[in-house]
Amino acid sequence: MAWPGRAGALWSNRDVLETPEEIDCLQELLDRSAAGAGAHLSDIITGDRRLSAAQVCQRLRGMRLLVVATVTADGRPLAGPVDGYLLHGSFYFSSGRNSVRMRHLAARPAVSATHLPGEDLAVTVHGRAELSELPDAAHGELRQAMLDHYLPLQGPAFETWLDQADAVAARIAADKMFTFAAGG
Repeated sequence: MAWPGRAGALWSNRDVLETPEEIDCLQELLDRSAAGAGAHLSDIITGDRRLSAAQVCQRLRGMRLLVVATVTADGRPLAGPVDGYLLHGSFYFSSGRNSVRMRHLAARPAVSATHLPGEDLAVTVHGRAELSELPDAAHGELRQAMLDHYLPLQGPAFETWLDQADAVAARIAADKMFTFAAGG
């Protein structure tokens, strides 16, 4: 199946998990976020610098480093890197059940995350974290995405470690998502 991308180009969902409905929901989120952006952000992220939902799904396949920001009990932000995965139009990540990050999210689910591999691409999401057991996240697809990335790099020891880790998954239920791509 193919959907229109930017400038009428067709894009295929081959190699991505997102269904046409999930692409549509993500596009609605991106459009709503852009429409509600302030003047300063709108001046920077003009229409020709925004990615479509299809482009986001295509460009963010596999593991993508995210900087995730949580909120401490006294209201201070705390940011740090995680391995992020875009699955079904939402960002997922995991961490140890007793990590500071996951304790923050269990108590205060407000979260922001940014993927910023360089000055030519940025994807930022704001929302709330929905925590689940790692094997349950996106029906096991987060675990598989992690295996797909790390087994070739670390070998079978990674799967053993992952199955023994006391990890929790987080899905970012996005309220806003902004994209920036130099050259569209």
